Amino acid sequence: MAVSFQDFKKLEFRIAEIKEVSDHPNADKLYVLKVDAGGEERQMVAGLKPYMPPEKLLGKKVVIVANLEPATLRGVESNGMLLAAQDGDHVTIVVPDEDVAPGSIVM
Repeated sequence: MAVSFQDFKKLEFRIAEIKEVSDHPNADKLYVLKVDAGGEERQMVAGLKPYMPPEKLLGKKVVIVANLEPATLRGVESNGMLLAAQDGDHVTIVVPDEDVAPGSIVM
């Protein structure tokens, strides 16, 4: 399915810093993340638990989709989506290659 450029432009990608990682209370494969999205703390749910320990995520600056509608995943609200790449069984998070401030716009 092709997405028009007009629809793609509606997405807002930003840098966020992961400040806290905890186990989801109702799901074995999910983490609950607290992130700084540029002076705004957000809670996000991410299905990364089978692929990386919390200490690999904590303190990382990552790319998020900031303007998704909130979604409730197994009873916990998620306000954004962290971007990751999967190659077979290997999963890695998408990070900026230089240090940039939380809240920075990804162009």
